[in-house]
Amino acid sequence: MSQKFIGVCLLLGCLVASVHSAAKVPIAIYYESLCPDSAKFITEQLYPAVKGELRDVVDLTFVPFGKSQFFTQGAEVTFTCHHGPNECYGNKVHACAIEHIQANSYQIEYTRESLTLDFINCLMRAGKNFPDNVYPGQRCATENHINNWENIKTCANTTEGSQLLRKAGEATMRLKEPLTSVPSILFNEQFEKKVNDRAQVNFIGTLCQYVSAPQPRICAQHNAAATPSLASVSAILSSLLGLWFIRSFY
Repeated sequence: MSQKFIGVCLLLGCLVASVHSAAKVPIAIYYESLCPDSAKFITEQLYPAVKGELRDVVDLTFVPFGKSQFFTQGAEVTFTCHHGPNECYGNKVHACAIEHIQANSYQIEYTRESLTLDFINCLMRAGKNFPDNVYPGQRCATENHINNWENIKTCANTTEGSQLLRKAGEATMRLKEPLTSVPSILFNEQFEKKVNDRAQVNFIGTLCQYVSAPQPRICAQHNAAATPSLASVSAILSSLLGLWFIRSFY
């Protein structure tokens, strides 16, 4: 009996896990590697949220292209980037990292998703501040348990990096609403300017509006903070009534 019970529990656990997995909120970040606004959003809003309680309710896609452009001549692809040639190289490093980062079976605490997020956050945190004038790919790889930096570097410096960045450009150009600002944040594959603007200053509160019940505790805290208490509402009404009475009396 106990073995059957355990089997049913394991099965139900798998079903619950599948439901939670299916309920993840798809979020796509269209950004640029040297964009100050992209760096601010990723390092101050996205990263702290997704590394915390909300890590299991999001399905992140990074698209490092932004307002760049590309031109093809035969097999060659040429890029012009919003913040210059260094950004083109940075975008390639990001695209190659997204493609090549793999989890290490000996380090089960790190998933491919968490490694990619840590690496991108490190690169964006560095911004344009390279004391030795060297893009911090190797440093960020070392600091964040990325074991295949040489593969990423080779990719970024060859036609593979160009092809991956071109794919990011094609994905950007397929947006239903043409990209006009960077970063652009899509929830459930939809872009809404008001949602995008709000997410850049309150990502957790914005994301929680898309998370189905039961929500993580942090969502409940944000909802409570955003909802005026009965006492505060009563105080506001009393003040308004008092003003109305004074104006009516005089």
